[in-house]
Amino acid sequence: MPATKEKKITTKKSVKKETEVKAPEMGLKLRIKLKAYDHKIIDNSAKQIIDIANRFGAEVLGPVPLPTEILKYTVNRSSFVHKNAREQFEMRVHKRIIDIINPNAEIIESLRDLSLPSGVDITIKI
Repeated sequence: MPATKEKKITTKKSVKKETEVKAPEMGLKLRIKLKAYDHKIIDNSAKQIIDIANRFGAEVLGPVPLPTEILKYTVNRSSFVHKNAREQFEMRVHKRIIDIINPNAEIIESLRDLSLPSGVDITIKI
């Protein structure tokens, strides 16, 4: 007898798994936003902040890179005659977010005394 080939037809069913995800109870959360024009400086600053938080044993989420904000400016090259001759300039603002969950007073004090390089803007929200 010849061997018959059987085709198995499988259908994909969308199976929703019911999983319980318990969020950790957050009593306090620090959200640190960093902004800078240079991506190397902002990455080094984020590393400093994470090192401080890890030194005191806090849970750190991040750094989360946010979309780069690009500001473009168009300027006339000539002041009077040549209106079609233009130059374009752009500024890139790099952004990062770091969340510190359940920080203690030592972390907040050390972040307040932290000296970051010039060109890095930091905002801390509790």
